[in-house]
Amino acid sequence: MQQSIHSIKLDRRIDKSISTCRFCGSELEKTFVDLGMSPLSNAYITEDRLQHPESFYPLKTFVCTSCFLVQLPEYEAPDVIFSDYAYFSSYSDSWLEHAKKFSATAIERFQLDQNSLVVELASNDGYLLQYFLQSNIPVLGIEPADTVARAAIEKGITTVTKFFGKRLAQELIKEGRSADLIVGNNVLAHVPDINDFVCGMRILLKPEGVITMEFPHILQLIRHNQFDTIYHEHFSYLSFLAVEKIFKHHQLEIFDVEEIPTHGGSLRIYASHHGSMHQQAAERLNLLHRSEQSEGLTEIRTYEKFVDKVTKTKRALLQELIRIKEEGKKIVAYGAAAKGNTLLNYCGIRTDMVDYVVDRNPHKVGKFLPGTHIPIKSIEHIKANRPDYVLILPWNLKEEIIEQNKFIRSWGGRFIVPIPEIQIID
Repeated sequence: MQQSIHSIKLDRRIDKSISTCRFCGSELEKTFVDLGMSPLSNAYITEDRLQHPESFYPLKTFVCTSCFLVQLPEYEAPDVIFSDYAYFSSYSDSWLEHAKKFSATAIERFQLDQNSLVVELASNDGYLLQYFLQSNIPVLGIEPADTVARAAIEKGITTVTKFFGKRLAQELIKEGRSADLIVGNNVLAHVPDINDFVCGMRILLKPEGVITMEFPHILQLIRHNQFDTIYHEHFSYLSFLAVEKIFKHHQLEIFDVEEIPTHGGSLRIYASHHGSMHQQAAERLNLLHRSEQSEGLTEIRTYEKFVDKVTKTKRALLQELIRIKEEGKKIVAYGAAAKGNTLLNYCGIRTDMVDYVVDRNPHKVGKFLPGTHIPIKSIEHIKANRPDYVLILPWNLKEEIIEQNKFIRSWGGRFIVPIPEIQIID
């Protein structure tokens, strides 16, 4: 009986989250794209659990006709999604270089020193804060996933293992900790209560402090067919226009923005308290406003027609993989990434198509991908097994991956890049 009551409560929560916009509360009536049923993208499976049932959830996104926020309902609670988080940022060399460059720029631009405090939300394994720490700037990481937080603590980075929002911000203020710089890289999309999260940043930020947020740009998602970036960790898919409305609602003003290449095309915004003295980069802000409007991000039909690109990509990829397998060739995948799990499950690609996937992260090796049950092996298996094709799942890192695995060309191996459209690279 208790289980039944719990299920009813959960169903009611889900129904509410599906029906209204998480920012403005408007009714959600328009579908952006429906990718069917899918497991949690980071719910990797151990061998002893292969014969056990798995939980699948709808992967159906909606667009709000009032604020144009594209969103995925909270089909599962964040503490379940992030309880055993296997993504470690430090396993990407290009991402580490990106973080190091940003830290140097931020220290100079905002004149940070030993009297400052840099707070990173979703600080992961300390991939970014380590560079501030090396410059003797005090740091605080906030990371709810204990698995990766422990790695940061081992690097000497003070880390709070809690979800961030108004309550935690108020606790930190009472402890005398307020931020000169708040950094959030690829976290704004991960929070189901975006109002609580942004309000928390306003509370934690010093009067002349700065917030920087990086997030994948939905303009690039639509333009380059990046549907595989849709998974249950990502509750929101963000345009500049939508984010600007959200921040303004919480008395925060975006004074600068940069378009950056990470994750297939992202935005980095700079925000401060309304009325602060930070100089506004009007030209960049106006240019991005015009770009999003000219691309139709304030028109519902732009969002509604995206599904046509998605279905064409699925069919083309399956046709190519079937052709390769019928020739008796061997295909393996590179990168047990969350986006890869969306792609594989949506397209129905399993071990009949892909023998295994390799990954640099030892926390994933020896496990199996959720849903498809494709085994995860160490990267050495590529040299040992000499596959004919390597399917690159984290396509945003394709240059780095191709360079690291160029040795496959010695036996005639080729690379497959599935997004934005299928590409075979010799």
